[in-house]
Amino acid sequence: MIERYSRPEMVAIWSPATKFHIWYEIEAHACDAQAKIGVIPQANADAVWKAKDVEFNVARIDEIEAVTKHDVIAFLTHLGEVIGHDEARFVHQGMTSSDVLDTTFNVQLTRAADILIADIEGLLAALKRRAFEHKDTIRIGRSHGIHAEPVTMGLTFARFYAEMDRNLSRLHNARAEISTGAISGAVGTFANIDPSVEEYVCEQLGLIPEPISTQVIPRDRHAAYFATLGVIASSIENISIEIRHMQRTEVLEAEEFFSKGQKGSSAMPHKRNPILTENLTGLSRLVRMCVIPAMENVALWHERDISHSSVERNIGPDATITLDFALSRLTGVIDKLVIYPDNMIANMNKFRGLVHSQRVMLALTQKGVSREDSYRLVQQNAMRVWEQGADFLTELKADPEVMAKMSVDEIEDKFDLAYHTKHVTTIFTRVFGVI
Repeated sequence: MIERYSRPEMVAIWSPATKFHIWYEIEAHACDAQAKIGVIPQANADAVWKAKDVEFNVARIDEIEAVTKHDVIAFLTHLGEVIGHDEARFVHQGMTSSDVLDTTFNVQLTRAADILIADIEGLLAALKRRAFEHKDTIRIGRSHGIHAEPVTMGLTFARFYAEMDRNLSRLHNARAEISTGAISGAVGTFANIDPSVEEYVCEQLGLIPEPISTQVIPRDRHAAYFATLGVIASSIENISIEIRHMQRTEVLEAEEFFSKGQKGSSAMPHKRNPILTENLTGLSRLVRMCVIPAMENVALWHERDISHSSVERNIGPDATITLDFALSRLTGVIDKLVIYPDNMIANMNKFRGLVHSQRVMLALTQKGVSREDSYRLVQQNAMRVWEQGADFLTELKADPEVMAKMSVDEIEDKFDLAYHTKHVTTIFTRVFGVI
């Protein structure tokens, strides 16, 4: 990813220096395990650790690869230059390149998941704080983009919290599924390397051994991982779109924080645009873009082909770096989001009481009117509000059919906003636990 949408900690996971260091650790731990079972001399295993604090020369590895056309061989050649070719002669004993590549990739994805988990936890904290802050802040609920019935801004934040909490669980599961390693040889049969080597290396790296591999770790694991990132990205877009709607001039129930000196438009000095959430909508598309290629990587020829390799070299860094940046940006947006409760009330009252139509209809059914006739009576009065700018309560009081069934006090009682928020605490308890 470009630097504009990157954060250093996640970028570092995908740097060549980090990659080569993980390759080195795998090879060194494998030598230790081979020495323990007497396959290679202990002295040679010990010699490999001479490079423990070495910063491998990326340019030199690239130079060797330009000749060998093989990245792992280029690295092993350079390792031999660092520790001595004779000392390195047992490195990679019985292993295949994918043992190193796949195990490393999963280490990187696991570390990336740890950062993303922390990101989501930070976002959850911000959503929870804003939910409780606006637990009782009334706003209109919308369906199909049209006014429906009253909700609260706190419920909106709580809904997003619950969604992101599910994503946190999904990400924990994805991390567990991707945290496997394979040191099983050319086609996964352990023909030239003992299974205990794989167990030892995985233990040292915080992984579990892949139960059965071919030359590669099965890619359904990776498909599930990237699909999870895609779902999280979709949730980011879900939240972003709501904020973008709330910031529309005609709505203005909330807006992104506009800092001193910030400019909204090169042409129009008055503009305050939802640029961060628009940006998040775009970044979400980039993360989801990685999902289908990950799915298509599952189907490999026989024990292995390399059709997945070029894909993963791109989507591994791109998806995780982008999602890390997006989660951080969204947390900042939620933290500083400016809320306008008065505008929420004004918007809700724009159609002069229509939001209470269901309560009136249900009350009529309780008075013995059929549902069909109740709907007709309420709708005919509601349409005059839509079409003529009338007041809904006034129209109901002037309707003889309605008044024949309900008193003025009974009708007015159906316009109590508190009715719609009486179960907010119950919902909050479900979402956040005991409060």
